[in-house]
Amino acid sequence: MLKSFRADLHVHTCLSPCGDLKMTPQKIVQQAVYKKLDIIAICDHNSVENISAVTKVAEGKNITIIPGMEICTQEEIHMLALFENIEAAFEMQAKVYDKLQGKNNPEVFGIQVIGNEFDEVLGFNERLLIGAVDMSIEEVVNGIHKLNGLAIASHIDRESYSVIGQLGFIPEALRFDALEISPNISIEEAQKRFSEYHTYAFIQNSDAHVIEDIGKCVTGYQIAEPTIIEIKMALKNENNRGIQNLKSTI
Repeated sequence: MLKSFRADLHVHTCLSPCGDLKMTPQKIVQQAVYKKLDIIAICDHNSVENISAVTKVAEGKNITIIPGMEICTQEEIHMLALFENIEAAFEMQAKVYDKLQGKNNPEVFGIQVIGNEFDEVLGFNERLLIGAVDMSIEEVVNGIHKLNGLAIASHIDRESYSVIGQLGFIPEALRFDALEISPNISIEEAQKRFSEYHTYAFIQNSDAHVIEDIGKCVTGYQIAEPTIIEIKMALKNENNRGIQNLKSTI
């Protein structure tokens, strides 16, 4: 039986240098439950090190945590990588870390906090997570798909760090699973502005860096269960699965 799931598939934690320090595992899950979300994806910049803590906090609660990350390619294009399990996410992180150069300067970019499920600080990530990985967008998309993940182009309507903003177009060879729209415009506006990409599914997420923004934008998924396999079918309109543009109710 198919059900309707409210999902925000782009949420940062305090591990992201641009994320607010209040974006802790406990507070993120509390806010997601308050916003009546069924699914959230944790997508920190170039890292998955806080996902296990968020997942532990969500245990016993009626919400699913999808492991993900927001990868910055060598073209400085942001890509959402969503995975079925934490093992695949860590495997992708290993590939990213191997190609990520530089050391973080907390005074310039912000601190990168690794926490546990009790919101205790375990340490600080010293890599330059805000930086670009020495992998092309094609390499990133192919790497995600090899791990059976979803490759979604981040906030394509933005001038900075988007595939259209950086390249001017979406190459036909790229096999994105969906295109994400930022909270700055509506799905309807995006579909008109980017009508040449009508064959793609357009989704909208909050890209939350502060607690209040979680669930600011929500996409509905008509699926059997909250898994990557089901979400992928919904993005392709397969087996009666589908997506629906929703508004936050709170």
